[in-house]
This record gives sequence, structure tokens and C-alpha cells, in this order.
Amino acid sequence: MKLNKKIFLYFFSIFFVLFVIVTYFQYRREKEFSRLQLDGQLNSYVHTIHNFIQSEKPTWEELTRFVRLFPDSTLRVTIIDSLGNVIFDSSLPKGTHFQNHLNRPEIAKAHKEKIGEAIRHSASTGKNYYYLAERFPEYYIRCALPYNVNVVASLKANMLFLYFMLFMFIITVLALFFISKNFSRSIDRLRIFTQKAEQDDILDTDIQFPNDELGEISNNIVQLYRRMLESKTDADRQREKLFKHLQISHEGLGIFSSDKKEILANTHFIQYTNILADEEVKSSDEIFSIPEFSEINAFIDDCLSNNETKRKRITIEKNGYSFYVQCIVFQDDTFEISINDISTQEHENELKRHLTQNISHELKTPVSSIMGYMESILDNPDIPLQRQRFFIERAYQQTQRLSALLQDISTLNKLDEADQLFAKEPCFLSEIIDEVLNDVRILIEQKNCKVIKNYRSDIKIKGNNSLLYSIFRNLMDNALTYGGENITVEINCYREDNEFYYFSFSDNGPGVAEEHLNRLFERFYRVDKGRSRKMGGTGLGLAIVKNAVLFHKGNISAKNQPGGGLSFIFSLRKY
Repeated sequence: MKLNKKIFLYFFSIFFVLFVIVTYFQYRREKEFSRLQLDGQLNSYVHTIHNFIQSEKPTWEELTRFVRLFPDSTLRVTIIDSLGNVIFDSSLPKGTHFQNHLNRPEIAKAHKEKIGEAIRHSASTGKNYYYLAERFPEYYIRCALPYNVNVVASLKANMLFLYFMLFMFIITVLALFFISKNFSRSIDRLRIFTQKAEQDDILDTDIQFPNDELGEISNNIVQLYRRMLESKTDADRQREKLFKHLQISHEGLGIFSSDKKEILANTHFIQYTNILADEEVKSSDEIFSIPEFSEINAFIDDCLSNNETKRKRITIEKNGYSFYVQCIVFQDDTFEISINDISTQEHENELKRHLTQNISHELKTPVSSIMGYMESILDNPDIPLQRQRFFIERAYQQTQRLSALLQDISTLNKLDEADQLFAKEPCFLSEIIDEVLNDVRILIEQKNCKVIKNYRSDIKIKGNNSLLYSIFRNLMDNALTYGGENITVEINCYREDNEFYYFSFSDNGPGVAEEHLNRLFERFYRVDKGRSRKMGGTGLGLAIVKNAVLFHKGNISAKNQPGGGLSFIFSLRKY
């Protein structure tokens, strides 16, 4: 068979299959269009009846007369309340007993999707109908037409398009016949293919070439391209796995070039580096200027002149944290540094053992105080009214503290066990922080506190508005309560990458002793228990902050400022 005939038959087959597919889908589309037209007509009836009901509040008889005004005399209208009881049916007399309609297909679908349709046999009238129902706040309105010859005809597709497609197919076949005579078309196709392959464009690797020398060469090129594409896809897949592992791993990992420039660093690496640094670290490259990493830095400098893989392990303790640091220098002079937080493991079991005891103790304190005040009033009926009021006010203060404690415990339980209850939506962080500052403005003025905001106004987080509010509200309350007067609070977004924003919330108050830093986020943990209770603290504010940050796929830690004060370092996932 000649090459031009092969080309013609090849393209004829392709266009024939394409013609069948397009014709089939167009037929389905025309049929769907016809159905939508019928649905649109019935839906207009539904809304007309709904508007009439809302404006006139008609009786059964008035509604029956209104339905008869529609141009289609066979129209059947049914109104069903939200429990499935029929309260009106235009095809049956008033007083007719109806079955519950909630399980009717069109009603069940309307309950889920607002609008439902069905073709079925009516148990009430004994006829076949095409139904359309729509759900409204107080009831369902269902319109139906008898499923007769007219309705069936209206649901059929318009066949005019079929003749048009057939005409276009004939024109295409004639065009292919003349095009196939031009042998140079195959050469052009091969040239285009090789150009796209060179530019790494997406190509169809299943192209069939003629069974000749040109086809053999073309097939070899396609096979080479397919193998190259498979190798690239596999490499991309492995790289994606590595990125996902780095993001979800609790290990901080940074990979650097021979000139100590960042190639890749995950969230935990940035987080741990900021804990160890005295100043905020905006880039992982700055790790080499941290004094605690001088031993690692010297090890890297010694290894870069050799072509051997070497390893160095050290432990760093700072700000109440313990980190296990490992550095591996590879033969190509690139190296990786891994940082593991080993300070929190020993506290986890202790927290679980004492959690129940702490809750019982924290609840017992306000309850005992309330009972004491009430017993004093009951045991001394002749107590002066002023003294009586004093006891009642103190008891009321304890009930407020008890209520706040229970609310905080409830919030933490939801975050621990049912965080899906918190809906996520786009949240603009600047608006949330402004709301927090506005809510505590009086206390800020009383404390003569200065607030510095250093972040963009367009920062958007996909999260829960109330939880984001609680993060900054609890941090602000903590600074105002324990930082003293005349302090400066700074809220800073110091870094961002493709997935996270990195924040610091710091003040220049008295700070916290290092032995307390690693326990600040424990539930019911207080640095000064007596002072905290006297100020009304529940001991759960920072625990809520930590869990809210974790809910937004971030991490948080605390450290003391070099010049005094406390700094919270945390990250939040971008929108």
C-alpha cells in the first residue's frame, strides 16, 4: 500500500472515531439541553407559586384556582411541608389521605441538593409523571407533568446537529484525501515532533508513523523521548516524596552547597535555628554565624578540602532546650545539617500522668472558695449586709474564674480530639491583630504599652478566625499581664517561603527563667502560681496558643530576648 493511502486511511480512522465521539457527546448535550428547558419551565412554575404563597397566604381552594391559571392544563402542583406531609395537591380533592413524601426520589434529592427531578409512577394518582421539586425554608413545592407523548417529545434531542456533523465529516474526508497526497506532511510532522521534544513540551508519544524507513527513524525518536519522559517523571516523583517527607518530619533538615548557601531547608530547621540564635534568623544560611554552631562550622571547613563523606554529631543545650545536631559532608562538597529536639520527650509521659490531677486541683480551688464563702453566709445569718456582699462578690469572682477555666479546657479538648469542628476559611491576619489590639486598647493605655507592627497588610492564612484571634489575644494578654508597665510589644513577620509565614511576638519585659521556657506551653503550668491565680489566669492560655498554631500546621517555641523580655517564635501555613 502506498504511503499516501496509508496516511489517508490512518487519518480517516482517527477522524471517524472523533466524529463518533463528538456526535455522541453532542447528542447527549442536546438531550440534556431539552431536559433543562423542561426543568426551566417547571422551575418557573415553582417560583411563581412560591411568590404567590408568600404574598397571599392562600387557602386550598384559592391555590387550586391559581394553578388552573397556568397555560398547561395538565400541570400537577404539590406542596409538602418539611416533615414530608402533603399540605396541598392540585390533582386531588382536599381531605385526601397522602403517604409521607420525604422518601419520594425527587423530594429526597431536593432535600440534599435544593432541586430534584424524577420520572416515576405516582402512588396517589396512578399515573406516570415527570416531577421537579425545589426545597424552600418551610416547605417543598413540586410541579409535575404527565409523562405522555408530548413530554417524551420535549425531552428528545434536536437532530439537526447530526446532519451538520455528517456534512462536516464528508468535507473533512475530502480534505484528508488531498492532504494525504502530499508526502512532505510526514516530514513536517517529524520535524515538529523533534522540536517540541527538544523544548521539553508535552507530546503524544503514541503517534503511529508509516511502515518505512522514515517511520522506523520516527519510531526510534519517539521511543527515546518516551524513556526520557519516564525517567524525568520518576525523578520528579522521588523529589516530591522528599519534599513531603521534609515538611512533615519532626526533624529539622537543611541542605547546603559547598559555599554554605541554602539548597533546601524545612520548617523545623528554621524553627530550631531561631531558638538557638540570639537574634531572629531570616535565612538558614545565618546558622553558621551562631556561636553554638562553631564546632560544626569548623568541621565543615576541614572536610571541604577532602573528597570523603564524613559525619559529625554534637548536642546543644540553650534556652531550656536540648538539640541533637548531626552534620554530614558528602563527596561533592555539599552537606546536610539535621537538628532534632530531644528536650520534650521526657516531659510527655509526665504531662499525661499529671493532667487529670492538675484538672482536679484547678477545679477544686474555685469550688472550695465558693463553698467557703457560701458557708460563711449560711452559718452566720446575722452577718452585716456589707460583709455579706463582700462574700457574694468573692464567690462571683470565683465562678467567673471557674467558667473561664472550663471554657479553656473545652477549647483544648476540641483542638485535641475534634479539630474538624473548626471550619477553615481565608483570614487576613492584619484584621485579626487589629481586632485584638482594639479589644485590649484600654489595658494597653493603662499599662502605657507601645505596640510595634512589622508585617504586610495582605498576609492571608487559610484557617479558623476564632483560633487565630485566640493566638494573638492570649499572647497579648500574657505580655500585658506579666510584662509589667511601659513595655514594648513587637509583632513581626520576619520570613516567608512557599508554604509558611514565620512570626515573632516579643516584649521587653522581665522575661522568664530558662528552666521554665520549655514548659510554658504545658497545661496548667505557671511560672509563679500564686501571682498567676491572683491575676485570674487559668494556666491554659499558652497551651491554647500552641494547639491553635498546630491546628494551622505550624510550630511555636519561646526564648528570652538578649536584652531582656520574652519572644515567641511560630509559623502559620499560607493560604
